[in-house]
Amino acid sequence: MNDWPEGWSDNNGGPRYGRGSAGAQPEGARAMRQVRRGPAVPPGQRSYGDPGPAAPPYGAGIPQQPSYVDGQGHDQGADYDSGYNTGQVYGGGRGGFVPNDNDPDPDYQQYRPRPNWRRRIKWIAITLVTVLVVTGVATYFWADSKLRREVDLSTVIDRPASGAGTNYLIVGSDSREGMSKADEKKLHTGAAEGKRTDSMMILHVGDNGDTLVSLPRDSNVTVPSYKGSTSGKVYPAQGRQEKLNATYAEDGPTLLVRTIEANTGLHIDHYVEIGFQGFANIVDAVGGVDINIDKPFKDKWSGADFKAGDQTLNGQQALAFVRTRHAFAASDLQRTKNQQKFLSALAHQVATPSTLLNPFTFYPVMGAGLDSLIVDKDMSLWDLASMFWAMKGVQGGGGTSLNMPISGSVGGNLVWDKTKVKTLVDELNNDQKVTVSGN
Repeated sequence: MNDWPEGWSDNNGGPRYGRGSAGAQPEGARAMRQVRRGPAVPPGQRSYGDPGPAAPPYGAGIPQQPSYVDGQGHDQGADYDSGYNTGQVYGGGRGGFVPNDNDPDPDYQQYRPRPNWRRRIKWIAITLVTVLVVTGVATYFWADSKLRREVDLSTVIDRPASGAGTNYLIVGSDSREGMSKADEKKLHTGAAEGKRTDSMMILHVGDNGDTLVSLPRDSNVTVPSYKGSTSGKVYPAQGRQEKLNATYAEDGPTLLVRTIEANTGLHIDHYVEIGFQGFANIVDAVGGVDINIDKPFKDKWSGADFKAGDQTLNGQQALAFVRTRHAFAASDLQRTKNQQKFLSALAHQVATPSTLLNPFTFYPVMGAGLDSLIVDKDMSLWDLASMFWAMKGVQGGGGTSLNMPISGSVGGNLVWDKTKVKTLVDELNNDQKVTVSGN
């Protein structure tokens, strides 16, 4: 039985789709309305389109067109355009479009898909972590390559056993390396050749608080047997008494380490040295160091001219502050106290977030510091960071700072208190909290 309206038979020519069609594509699903057919053509009456000698009058013989009933039973009338004439069905979808499974939605392109925020956040996090890791690794190798590992502590002979914790020997030298005549005049350093120790400190890093011990440069010590740093020859001990800083001038860092170990019994694990120019450059790179000065003082030899109170010292002022001794009655002891105070403040300034998290400050500070430091061959960046962090902790109240205990003087040289020194060394070797007080 043919379900199509009369006159739409399968015999009509032209490509069609649907039941019985020979077309290549099936007809898409359509939204069909209910169809109500008109009466059949009376017998004997020609339907429109049958062959005949003459065309029928307009409208004659044309079957009644189907009427369409909507979903509520209302007849839409013969004049209702169902959409079949134009290939479009009205009344559904966006703009009247009722898509089937194969039809593209013409409005689809104007709608953006909902963003997948979970996926975006995941890839942003992965990208940030990758950048941080790559930057960190590159920074590590850059910084490690700049360390001047010039001191070989393995050449030091007859060393005491290592104790608990780590001991750093921190030396400030009067080296004029890299300084012009204008720099020497500006920093009030003079033009002396060679280099001598201007300050010496032992920093002990342990589990029971960090301890910073200053060794006055005028300390009276016995020069032990030692191995020459350049000749390799062993020089036997002769009981010779010298100022501590004279041993550095005699044969450099290895003899200084050997002398300190022999006179204290304390094993030195790492050596760190910085000269005048490097010290001033670090202070300037960090933007100056905030410090409180208890009493005003002047010193024409170092260029110091300070008022009391809180202030920020630049590189030139900082060097004058740590070098001044002629302005004090107890010249060497007061200078070591100033040095401790300033170095702790400097370490605190370097370790602040404003320095560490700001690449425009961090890299200049790192560059200035690493270019200026001379360290032992076993020093790692981790060891160096641990040293600076411990110095920061000493100023923050998490540690102890003191001068080596003094019992008197001989020939202008300061004599250590042997009893207190032994107690101090035992406490450091056993990583115990320090109970000894210094001068």
